[in-house]
Amino acid sequence: MSTPQTNVLAAGIEIVGTIRFQNDMHIDGKIDGKIESESGKVTIGDKADIKGNIKAGEVYVYGRVDGNVQSDRCHLHGKAVVNGDITTARLSMDEGARLSGRAEIG
Repeated sequence: MSTPQTNVLAAGIEIVGTIRFQNDMHIDGKIDGKIESESGKVTIGDKADIKGNIKAGEVYVYGRVDGNVQSDRCHLHGKAVVNGDITTARLSMDEGARLSGRAEIG
């Protein structure tokens, strides 16, 4: 059985448009557009700057997101900043994480 592949968008990379993926994705760059995956896991790294909506199976935020998040599971780590609404089945937040928007859980 093979391990799922993790795609990486490193710091210094800027993308304008929609990103679609199936497995796992780690983003540390700048994205101006949508991030979409049916069931994949996306990690928004601490250097990431996202301007757009995110829809994925699992979303882990360490950096900044200006947009809405829709997922089955969402976790905001200590320095995460989300300016937008979160719709998720399970939400967890570390101390220091900031959410400016509504959270719909369940």
